[in-house]
Amino acid sequence: MREIFNGMPWWVKWVAVPVIALVVFGTVIVSVLSVVISLLFKALVFVALVGGLIYVVRKFMSSSSSRSDW
Repeated sequence: MREIFNGMPWWVKWVAVPVIALVVFGTVIVSVLSVVISLLFKALVFVALVGGLIYVVRKFMSSSSSRSDW
């Protein structure tokens, strides 16, 4: 394989081969990236919802304990 590439011009190695790889595997790369981004977004939403729930529960608990002190 190395012997084949040694005889080729630089633009075949550094331009044509990566472009062909992107064309052939482009849909796989895009689908993997979309799954990763989707999972990151869902994890961010989950963390935000849990943080909001903890904030609301702490506010409710602190307001209920201050009422019982009266």
